[in-house]
Amino acid sequence: MNIKIPKLIFGFTAGISMSLVAQDKQNVLFIAVDDLKPLLNSYGQDFMHTPNIDALAKDGVLFTNAHCQQAVSGPSRASLLTGMRPDYTGVWDLKTRMRDINPEILALPQYFKESGYTSVAIGKIYDPRCVGKQYDQPSWSIPYSISSQYSYPEEFGEPALSYYAREESKNIVKKLTLEAKESGAENIHKYVSERYKPSTECADFPDDAYMDGQICNNALTYLDKLAEKDDPFFLAVGFKRPHLPFAAPKKYWDLYEREEVQLAEYQKPVVDGVEIAYHKYGELQSYSDIPTLDSFSDIFSNLLTEDKQRELIHGYYASVSFIDAQVGKIMKRLKELGLEENTIIVLWGDHGWHLGDHALWCKHSNFEQATKVPFIISYKGIEKGEYDYPVEFVDIFPTLCDASGIEIPSHLQGESLVPALEDLNHKVKDYAVSQFDRGPNHGFSLRNERYRFTVWMKDNYRTFMPFDKNRVLDCELYDYQEDPNETQNLYRSGEHQEVVDQMLSYFKDFVKMQNSELENSASISNNK
Repeated sequence: MNIKIPKLIFGFTAGISMSLVAQDKQNVLFIAVDDLKPLLNSYGQDFMHTPNIDALAKDGVLFTNAHCQQAVSGPSRASLLTGMRPDYTGVWDLKTRMRDINPEILALPQYFKESGYTSVAIGKIYDPRCVGKQYDQPSWSIPYSISSQYSYPEEFGEPALSYYAREESKNIVKKLTLEAKESGAENIHKYVSERYKPSTECADFPDDAYMDGQICNNALTYLDKLAEKDDPFFLAVGFKRPHLPFAAPKKYWDLYEREEVQLAEYQKPVVDGVEIAYHKYGELQSYSDIPTLDSFSDIFSNLLTEDKQRELIHGYYASVSFIDAQVGKIMKRLKELGLEENTIIVLWGDHGWHLGDHALWCKHSNFEQATKVPFIISYKGIEKGEYDYPVEFVDIFPTLCDASGIEIPSHLQGESLVPALEDLNHKVKDYAVSQFDRGPNHGFSLRNERYRFTVWMKDNYRTFMPFDKNRVLDCELYDYQEDPNETQNLYRSGEHQEVVDQMLSYFKDFVKMQNSELENSASISNNK
């Protein structure tokens, strides 16, 4: 069944009047961290060594109930960077380019650029598979091909396969590359990575022997350059870790003791659960030191030994601390340049990550560990502290406009969080919405202050269609006050019908709102 995707033609790509920029111009430092879940000291994980992100949180607002729109990089980032949900960007996977679906869609850095800002991208901001070769050229004042050039120390050279810095790894990759060429392999990278692609690496090397150290170095260089300009800047810095492989300098591994690493408490199927809520963590299985799942039922058979689980979790911890150190360097330079007083700082992880809970690894689900994200905003004049009401990534675009004194485009699907930044008791919305697909079945997950309700819709249902109760396949309900590990699906218990009715009512209202917004803000045409 082919789905007709709404093409959104916003018509905002013409130059924006400079009068829209506030007289007291605010810079924007926009920090993205790939696969970072809220596994930070500031989020109550007191065993984590994350002093720099914690300091940023202490100096701003930490959102404790923030959620991505879809727990996989390409759709999540396309949604965040356009302020539009996946059903409207048309990006639900890692191969669709957002401007192939919506050529005139307006992107956040593009809008700031057209509002008089110098916009620069370093590292991973968009998922490169979901934009064109120029990394969404309309978004950047400086071509990405220039800002993404790295200069590794001559002593170490460039990492093998982008991430492996050890000489032993480089030699293995060289050998396999030669084998691939001699055997006439069509895809040399695939040939090599199928034979050598370890899930972790610990090397006693400096930070800039790895890509994230290089990303940090570029960020420092561009901060220096941008500080000399009269125009405000939108500097987007995207770190690659803690995405797999968990490759980081030894000093960050040494912050944690392997034997003290705690395994996920709940690694069983949910009682009265929904099978399509799970997946076979294919991303992790693509690594050469991970056993292959022969069938779906194997996810609960402990194919990963406890030692391997501890190694992976240890590697994730080390990678988080590695990135925290890079954030610290950037914040230090920002202050040295005297820019902290007029810069809005936002830090976010593009989705959560399963570390063995529900016997799952990676993301790709509607469970809490996949959709919940770290999200921090800091700038002068806000009320510092924690904000506990639900928020979403689509809220970032309008919030940054509002905080910068730039007119908020009327078509955006999120809400400005500035009222919450000024009053932590101000409730902006009742729930956040995430989604994930399993073939033709699409799960939409609503998270409020206490519950998560996921409704699985069949036959390729999307929220730009009217709600159809006949397409409801199954539902899930979790109570985080009583069951933070999501051990039991309460949907069929018969004891929570009032909650189910409320959450289903929210979903129906949400669908009506999406349809109304679509009719009012965009013309619809068939997806070509």
